[in-house]
Amino acid sequence: MIKEFRDFIAKGNVMDLAVGIIIGAAFTAIVKSLVDDLINPIIGLIIGGIDFTNMYVVLSGEVAPGTPLAAAREAHAALFAYGSFITAVINFLIIAFVVFLLVKAVNKLKDAAVKKEAAEAAAAPAGPTELEVLLQIRDSLKK
Repeated sequence: MIKEFRDFIAKGNVMDLAVGIIIGAAFTAIVKSLVDDLINPIIGLIIGGIDFTNMYVVLSGEVAPGTPLAAAREAHAALFAYGSFITAVINFLIIAFVVFLLVKAVNKLKDAAVKKEAAEAAAAPAGPTELEVLLQIRDSLKK
């Protein structure tokens, strides 16, 4: 059983998946910082200087107006945190766009490799056909 588990873990697909998950987690941190530190402040300026990440509506509980979202959550108030949701949507769109660009680049590289292989195959000298080889054998046997 241990040997089977070791073989399973050593397979390329599992290792590739693990690397992809690790890189994805690191990339998510970068995108979160991009959205939280760069995009949301710009959106906040456009909509009147409001802190975009702290946009919420109190559904129930005692929260003073202007309280940051983290403090309102600590007060155990029921919140409709639409600013956090919009931030998550922006994160998703950025990640989806970057993945789209990566897939597009990989597909372009694959297409170039296929075209190169096709060109090399077309440029390679064609060997004798089966019929030509059989005719040569027949002629050799006649001599």
